[in-house]
Amino acid sequence: MTGIRVGKRVIGADAPVTIGWENIPKVEGGPVKRFIFTWFQPTMLFALLIFWYYAPNSLAKASTAITIGIAFKVLLLLLEWVNPRHASWRLTWKEFATDLFYVGLGYTVIRLAGFYLGSGAMTKAVQQAMHWDKITWFVSMPLLVQAFLIAFIFDFGQYWMHRGMHNWYPLWLTHSVHHYITQLNVNKGAVGNPVELFLIGLGVGGFFDFLPRAALMAGAFGLAVGTYQHINVRFNSPRWWRFLFNTTEHHSLHHSLDYEATRSNYSGTFIIIDRMFGTCVDGEAELLGMEGGRRMSIREQMTFPFTEGWKTLKEKFHRPVSLPAE
Repeated sequence: MTGIRVGKRVIGADAPVTIGWENIPKVEGGPVKRFIFTWFQPTMLFALLIFWYYAPNSLAKASTAITIGIAFKVLLLLLEWVNPRHASWRLTWKEFATDLFYVGLGYTVIRLAGFYLGSGAMTKAVQQAMHWDKITWFVSMPLLVQAFLIAFIFDFGQYWMHRGMHNWYPLWLTHSVHHYITQLNVNKGAVGNPVELFLIGLGVGGFFDFLPRAALMAGAFGLAVGTYQHINVRFNSPRWWRFLFNTTEHHSLHHSLDYEATRSNYSGTFIIIDRMFGTCVDGEAELLGMEGGRRMSIREQMTFPFTEGWKTLKEKFHRPVSLPAE
């Protein structure tokens, strides 16, 4: 397999991929179906932003955001059955049960760890130690600007954390588990080792002072854009959308069986960050995973970074015993 040259790299030498938007299949069907799956993504994003902008204070709270998030993902699960991107990614009961386990883990253990040890707690400790105050002038900016900055600052940090996970072996051990998934579905973003899921959620937003409603609006970007990274739905995304935002196509390349393809598209929401640093590749892949598409069990996903790290340390520091000459 020769692959396709993209810039200075050759992508697709290890496994088949599709490069270039012009080569990606379009939504098939009547004009109504094509219209819905072209404008669904922008409509949902703008609808959520408008809701949070005008919602009364009685609704503008975290519990409402959680309810909307669950309902939105249920809707996307239905869309996966209506218009799947790849038949090979159809959700099975085994995959669904695994996904639910990790979603539950995210809402409990990882959320609790984030509260006591996450970026918010770290930021508070740094501020107290260095006698720093929050950067408060952000509050004076328009609400939409605050929301965009929260989302962009977090994603910018996530981009470098994610890129670091692919370039520094200790971090890669935690992140590699996520790359053993063999299909993309709505909740696959929650699948991974808890250490990696904790690290990928770290950010520096706590150093800035934003209005609470701006934080809820920023969550709309993560929900109505970032969620599409892991989804089995075929969209005809508008050109401006796929230029600015990460898509299923982008992220499927990142999860490809092809090694060079995985070293691209690191951002979670704004693919324009990848474009800024030369790591964006437009295209898609159907064959995902590692080791030929081997599926990991939950038990192995929980222990892999530690067992593999221990093996590596033993190999590095093992000193073979020299036998005395006869």
